[in-house]
Amino acid sequence: MGSVEGERTTVGWAARDPSGILSPYTFNLRNTGPDDVYIKVHYCGICHSDLHQIKNDLGMSNYPMVPGHEVVGEVIEVGSNVTKFKVGEVVGARLIVGSCRNCRACKSDIEQYCAKKIWNCNDVYTDGKPTQGGFAETMVVNQNFVVKIPEGMSPEQMAPLLCAGVTVYSPLSHFGLKESGLRGGILGLGGVGHMGVKIAKAMGHNVTVISSSEKKKQEAPEHLGADDYVVSSDETQMQKIADSLDYIIDTVPVGHPLEPYLSLLKVDGKLILMGVINTPLQFVSPMVMLGRKTITGSFIGSIKETEEMLGFWKEKGLSSMIEVVKMDYINKAFERLEKNDVRYRFVVDVAGSKLDQ
Repeated sequence: MGSVEGERTTVGWAARDPSGILSPYTFNLRNTGPDDVYIKVHYCGICHSDLHQIKNDLGMSNYPMVPGHEVVGEVIEVGSNVTKFKVGEVVGARLIVGSCRNCRACKSDIEQYCAKKIWNCNDVYTDGKPTQGGFAETMVVNQNFVVKIPEGMSPEQMAPLLCAGVTVYSPLSHFGLKESGLRGGILGLGGVGHMGVKIAKAMGHNVTVISSSEKKKQEAPEHLGADDYVVSSDETQMQKIADSLDYIIDTVPVGHPLEPYLSLLKVDGKLILMGVINTPLQFVSPMVMLGRKTITGSFIGSIKETEEMLGFWKEKGLSSMIEVVKMDYINKAFERLEKNDVRYRFVVDVAGSKLDQ
């Protein structure tokens, strides 16, 4: 299966320029080092941040780029120092594949906030080689950035949890918002938003979906269990829930005003930003001051939180709402994602796809 020294090759689908069009790409992959896990990718979710990356929306993209950071696969080789994983186990790899391991964030088990974190694609690994993501046949990941998938869980269902799921779970846990009986709002009902409804409901919260249209008004309560659905442009509906929410998880990935949503929060309520937005957001300060409200953000979650969230998901018997596609559909899937035409997360069947065509 290869030595500790040298490299091997693998096949993935990469974007070559800001058009974001993906096509087959063969690239080098390091052999399994002492602390590495070599993974055969089975499934990989499609996240809105993948779209930002391949389109160079943030002005920092390097090509060719293999995206994909919600990776579920099988361990096919482990390094000599690996103790957490065994060949044949089903594991997950995520957006972060490295960090300094020495800073305050790393020592506090919140490695996603390390200033020297290494992204799983569009970055440079410690060996100086570019990192590439999970839309590929195989990956090599340091054992400290891999999680074990609980036994009996469908791998395709698990993929979205590794970013979307923990992105919601982490702030609810960190900000003390896990207790039953809270009233929460989920702003935007996409991949992250649908996870927000599922997880918040499982915690015993009363959940209101806030959306820009009525398109998902029926399915939000019927399929996801939401308690209420409010169209943000309808002033009467918005007024009815003013000053009623303990928190709002804002998943909208484009610029939008914050004042309408701040008005929905109770005293000490929290507006938690999740969407990656490349333009400034604005609000008037009295909207925050007069209710001692908080505008904050949260970035994915740690390995520790991911493991905790996976256990919570299994305990509660939850399921993701996904659309499984093959790799030859990937460009169409990104087109549809850009138009919000997915219920609610695409997952690529990587192992079941012909990657070199």
